[in-house]
Amino acid sequence: MKKVNKKSQFLVLEKELKPYLAIMARAADAIREKEVSEYPILVVHQQQVELGIEVIDRNKVKGNWSVNASTLEEFAMKQVIQTEKIEDFQGVYKDPGHHLCLFVLSELGAQFIFIRREDS
Repeated sequence: MKKVNKKSQFLVLEKELKPYLAIMARAADAIREKEVSEYPILVVHQQQVELGIEVIDRNKVKGNWSVNASTLEEFAMKQVIQTEKIEDFQGVYKDPGHHLCLFVLSELGAQFIFIRREDS
């Protein structure tokens, strides 16, 4: 029962983020194109966070989520990802040409989610 609930929550989140996908993809692409990082991470949240640079402010758009653009390097520097776990993270990180890496902060806690890009 719990898995079904988690799956349905993911589907709701995916639907809520659909209008943001193009902006999130542009932010992730800019991080890679400007050689800031090969591992862009989009922080999806509903409260104030001290990670990344604001891309979408939920108070200024029709939606429930704010999005900040960040990187694996910032996550490591701020110890969100422990140094000894960086290689593990890089091993599961999906091709950024086909997926967006989201770090979702919600009432369910914090979790990494990879969603398919619309253009792939």
